[in-house]
Amino acid sequence: MKATDPRYWDDYEVGARYDLGATSFTAEEIVEFARAFDPQSFHVDAAAAKESLFGGLIASGWHVTSKLMRLFVDNYVDPRTTLGSPGLDEVRWLKPVRPGDTLTAWVECAGKAPSRSRPEMGIVHEHWRATNQKGELVLTIKGINMVRRRPA
Repeated sequence: MKATDPRYWDDYEVGARYDLGATSFTAEEIVEFARAFDPQSFHVDAAAAKESLFGGLIASGWHVTSKLMRLFVDNYVDPRTTLGSPGLDEVRWLKPVRPGDTLTAWVECAGKAPSRSRPEMGIVHEHWRATNQKGELVLTIKGINMVRRRPA
């Protein structure tokens, strides 16, 4: 299979790891995202955040997840064969993400099954992981994707 060929459900291999790339966080974007979507003091106010449990400004978990979703779409799913997702089974924010942090992410194909109701598609179960620049695991996600099957 060439990189330009569509990636169908049939092409996913259980246990295969797919790199998503890296993304960094600035204080400005952490505050901007949080003001719009998660305006808790430790996300929007550096002084208040310093006095919080976290000891400083941290990114909203939803911000982290959103940036990883962007990497997922840009570097993993094939727009010719992806059919969306019925949801996530689990999201875990294990360590705070701070200004200046760079996360490196990957996804592993944890399982796959043909759809019982729609023979033209299959389900891919994926485990996402992201580590910070220190190698610390900061986020895990268990996700599900619906992917077009190879035409007969």
